Amino acid sequence: MGRGATWCMLTFYALLTLYPLIWLFVSAFKDNQDFFSRPFGLPSSWHFDNFSRAWKVAGMDIALLNSAIVTSVSLVLTVLIGSLAAFILSRFHFRLKGAVMGLFLIGMLIPVHSTLVPLFIMMKEMSLLDTYAALVLPYIAFELPIAIFIISAYMTTFPKELEEAATIDGAGYWSIFCRIMLPLSMPAISTVAVLGFLRFWNDFAFPLVLINKPSLKTLPLSLSIFADGYGTDYSLTLAALTISVIPTIIIYLIFQEQIMKGMLAGSVKG
Repeated sequence: MGRGATWCMLTFYALLTLYPLIWLFVSAFKDNQDFFSRPFGLPSSWHFDNFSRAWKVAGMDIALLNSAIVTSVSLVLTVLIGSLAAFILSRFHFRLKGAVMGLFLIGMLIPVHSTLVPLFIMMKEMSLLDTYAALVLPYIAFELPIAIFIISAYMTTFPKELEEAATIDGAGYWSIFCRIMLPLSMPAISTVAVLGFLRFWNDFAFPLVLINKPSLKTLPLSLSIFADGYGTDYSLTLAALTISVIPTIIIYLIFQEQIMKGMLAGSVKG
């Protein structure tokens, strides 16, 4: 009886959590009239053409490509730099190590959007506005603190004997990092990758301020085309949102097991 009640509660909680996503998928097939008259019901008629219209009107092919480029480059560099920094901070002892770690962690306390004005001025002076670098560089800078914190916390749980055995076998620091530390740190790295993907893929403020060229617009910018000062085309907006959220769901489903392991990084010693 107790287990049955637990499963019922968990099932109810799962449905409650998934309902906004289900509502989005169902509403994407409605027209505007149906959206307002039946906001929580099934469509009176299923408009499959909403997706093709939203794709064409918003130019989502270009936006998806730009978002994929910016997100993938930012993720690769964030994981690489963050892993290297975490390896040094977690496995070596040196003077001012605590100060360096504290400096990185201070970055987690900085409100990201409070830096938009100075970032715009800086990018303008460096002639980086309307380039991929205008997004990639800030993304990496603001994601590195959490990446270093998660990965270094996970690496500190590895026994020193691993490195000692590798050193006896003739492995250098780079070999130890690539062949031992990186594979063992995959749960933490997967967590960092998914968190970074969500931040980069869904970000609207930075592209809005730093990107003006239509050919460089990212996916969140393309979604804003359905709303103006007079109204919003909800049928196309919801269809476009459904398309944009699918990659996020796929990434999460692929890495969900690693994410759960990574969330426990550093919680248990030994």
